Amino acid sequence: MKTLLLAAGLGTRLRPLTETTPKCLVPIKGQPLLDIWLNRLTAAGLGPFLINTHYLSSQIESYVEACAYKEAITLVHEPVLLGTAGTLIKNLAFFQGEDGLLIHADNYCLQDFKAFLQAHERRPAHCVMTMMTFRTDNPTSCGIVEIDANNVVTGFHEKVLHPPGNLASGAIYVLSAELQKTLETTLKTVSDFSTEVIGKYLGRIYTFETHQPLVDIGTAESYARVNCQ
Repeated sequence: MKTLLLAAGLGTRLRPLTETTPKCLVPIKGQPLLDIWLNRLTAAGLGPFLINTHYLSSQIESYVEACAYKEAITLVHEPVLLGTAGTLIKNLAFFQGEDGLLIHADNYCLQDFKAFLQAHERRPAHCVMTMMTFRTDNPTSCGIVEIDANNVVTGFHEKVLHPPGNLASGAIYVLSAELQKTLETTLKTVSDFSTEVIGKYLGRIYTFETHQPLVDIGTAESYARVNCQ
């Protein structure tokens, strides 16, 4: 399955580390985060990959040039950041009309992706995407979802003060071809996936809860915790 890895962020919360290293290349136990993603996704039979770049893009280009998966990777540079939905919509042709993965590559995730894709295949017929979720200890810093008895999203709360629970979006999605067509025609001007797309599909998003580590390494605290696990 073709996979879009969002890797262009500035990583401002992780400074000073990201003053010299793009967030997607910060080391986790000595291994670049992007390397962990490519290893695990390839092992699950996923790819090829599209990776967007912006901040310190030359470092990502050098990494890919020496990467074992070089032939499966296409880089797209954004002189101006397009946003998570903006990047997706601009590059929908990459998926060639098939279901595809959208992943925030600044997260650390050890989920078995074969199980995630199997859940997507079993989703209710009316659902147009499948979202990976996890339980968070800090719900105010996450997008919190409410789900029904069939694991379908009924509410979404992006970084609010008093969220209704601790089941969070992992910012990892399987997007159906049907959804992609809608994005291309009716939502082509949006820029943020969490705030401008998810809310429009309440009742049509299936969820898969992972019980494996899934951590946004965006802060020094979470980054240190992952490296100590």
